[in-house]
Amino acid sequence: MIEEPYRWLEAVENRKEYVREQLKGGSPAFGAKLKDGILLLGIGSGNSKVFELFDRHALTALGHPADIEKIRQAAIDAAHTEAFTRAPEDVSLRRLVSFGLSPQLKTNFEQIFSAPFLIEMLLAEVHNNIENDLLVRLHFDGSFEFASTPFMVVSSNPEPEKAAQNWLNSNLTSDSARDEVVEKLLQAWWVLRENKSFTELPSEEERRNGWRAVVKDRTIELGWLVRDSARQARFSWLVLPELK
Repeated sequence: MIEEPYRWLEAVENRKEYVREQLKGGSPAFGAKLKDGILLLGIGSGNSKVFELFDRHALTALGHPADIEKIRQAAIDAAHTEAFTRAPEDVSLRRLVSFGLSPQLKTNFEQIFSAPFLIEMLLAEVHNNIENDLLVRLHFDGSFEFASTPFMVVSSNPEPEKAAQNWLNSNLTSDSARDEVVEKLLQAWWVLRENKSFTELPSEEERRNGWRAVVKDRTIELGWLVRDSARQARFSWLVLPELK
């Protein structure tokens, strides 16, 4: 009996290693709080990385497509239940994460005889002013953190993810032009994908040429939560001219 807690802890650690190994090589995704709204960027096979959730909410993720769809549907169901029992404007990302998605992921992860969700994700909520915008990094084990900086990264490896996030927040601001932000996000995506270091960064020309060469057979997905809109639903797909 004394050994049981230790066996459980060992099993949990093994599950962490298993999930991270399965997610290795997954395409990183990004979120950016800008003056006109929130930008989500992923590179996949078309509508596989960025998703609308509710009126002011969206998510981007990497992982197994079936698991992404399960969590996406859970988030949509929770948002609509909240809107029905309260009001659409009361749907809060803090509640969706804290009382809906996080407990579900945590419970699933700690049930060591069931398959864990293979997923890492980022969720966004846009407001009428940038100070209230939210980016939330949600992990496969249910842990999460709210962004204190304008740019957030989703990757399968914590250390490169943090390095990419620091680099973006050092080279961009919320006032940066959207085209410039997309370019820098794509450069960061290429650096992560190629397992290059952000401390010994390749030249900007190499980074530009690098992501352009790699994405030829992929789809750049750009989700945009616009800040000022007459529509209740703020999400739209974005296609920048230079990316057509």
